[in-house]
Amino acid sequence: MPAKRTTAAPTAPPPSTKSLSSGPKTLTTNASVVDIANHVWQQYLATTPQRTLLLDAFMAFLVLVGGIQFVYCVVAGNYPFNAFLSGFCAAVGQFVLTASLRMQTSDVKEGGRLRIISSGA
Repeated sequence: MPAKRTTAAPTAPPPSTKSLSSGPKTLTTNASVVDIANHVWQQYLATTPQRTLLLDAFMAFLVLVGGIQFVYCVVAGNYPFNAFLSGFCAAVGQFVLTASLRMQTSDVKEGGRLRIISSGA
């Protein structure tokens, strides 16, 4: 039986001080919560289309409006309860409809190609 050949262990290239990537800064393992939140926010702003940013801003406005109505109802009382109920339900309903619009208009890429989402109705 012939003797087995042994291969030399591959030598690792010497560590360089230059970064090979020109991409965004990566997080370290022990990054603080503020660093993580800042990194997520910067990635969101850099990779999200303008149309989606506009829809997200409108959804944040609707959450603010619903929150203000709820706090007013708790603090000032709910004498015209039907007015509070209609205003709050309108904000929630608009939020739901905007969320479905955001899901339908967001760019969904599969394998580098844009996938068009169509409804069957």
